[in-house]
Amino acid sequence: MIGITLTTDQIRNAPREVRQWIEHQVITSLGLGPEMPAAAPVQAAHLVACSPEDAAAVFSQIQGLLAPTSVFFEFARPGVCYGQPPVMALRLIDILHHTKLKNVDQVMACLELINQALAQTRHDAGAKFCGFDHEGHCLIAPATQTSIAQLWQQVIAKQQAVPGSEAA
Repeated sequence: MIGITLTTDQIRNAPREVRQWIEHQVITSLGLGPEMPAAAPVQAAHLVACSPEDAAAVFSQIQGLLAPTSVFFEFARPGVCYGQPPVMALRLIDILHHTKLKNVDQVMACLELINQALAQTRHDAGAKFCGFDHEGHCLIAPATQTSIAQLWQQVIAKQQAVPGSEAA
């Protein structure tokens, strides 16, 4: 066995593929994620661009479940937008960190539940809230991110308007 030490500057300046490989090795060694990619990539064309009404309908189905609700509102955070048609990418490891779940498998279970809630809302088994790539990203339509951010602001405003409630 051979070990090497890299400085943060060396890692930061390494090619993208090397940084991703290092990230995968760290995640795997800490037991935070699966050995293989969690799911096959979903084409952006299959992702539904959720309207504010869609987002509210999905939220109403999951709001009694803490973990899926926490994961759902992670998509109010801005991600990296790229591709044609454009998709918003958020790292699964960041969602894991922010929601304080135990591992990426729990995040994936929450995302599957959200996908199912959207399919039920749309009465379309093929409707997908999110997809995944082989680099540990969750992909959503940019309109979905905007709709969830708007819903988050409405939820916060409603909580602040209720006398005696504490702001989150």
